Amino acid sequence: MNVIKSARYLEDYKVFVEFTSGESGQIDLRDTVFKFAAATEIRDQKNFREFYLDGWPTIAWKCGFDLSPETLYELMTGRGPSWACRPAPQMAGV
Repeated sequence: MNVIKSARYLEDYKVFVEFTSGESGQIDLRDTVFKFAAATEIRDQKNFREFYLDGWPTIAWKCGFDLSPETLYELMTGRGPSWACRPAPQMAGV
């Protein structure tokens, strides 16, 4: 499982995230922020840039909106985490 090692604000709705796997990159969260009503408060860029890493850790804001490490990883890489991409085990006799 990928864990967020660090995250920092870049500009607009962009953040730079580094995972414990060593992978890192820029993520543009504009579409995500404007998609969910729970993110209304962080549409103001002044509020958006005030995110923090919570206890999971994942990116979170004071308004209660957060994004899972898996979601951030998928947005950054365009692919899901390896544990989520494994084929389902075959059931015997089916």
